[in-house]
Amino acid sequence: MIIKSEIAGQIWKTVVRVGQELAIDDTIVIIESMKMEIPVASPIAGIVTELHVKEGELVMEDQEIATLEVLRASE
Repeated sequence: MIIKSEIAGQIWKTVVRVGQELAIDDTIVIIESMKMEIPVASPIAGIVTELHVKEGELVMEDQEIATLEVLRASE
């Protein structure tokens, strides 16, 4: 699953690393826009397989931020 930015701004902080397991609502990055810090949260439980941005990078609305592999619930 590809996570995209909902706003334009600057990547203030990357909170995760490749290989990290995330729960729903865990913060992936924090974007600074109009002097506000806006977290980008994971909508799913998954593992970060790719980060498409770096701290300090400018991003546009709808730009790819990260790729997650969906975790399947154990049965």
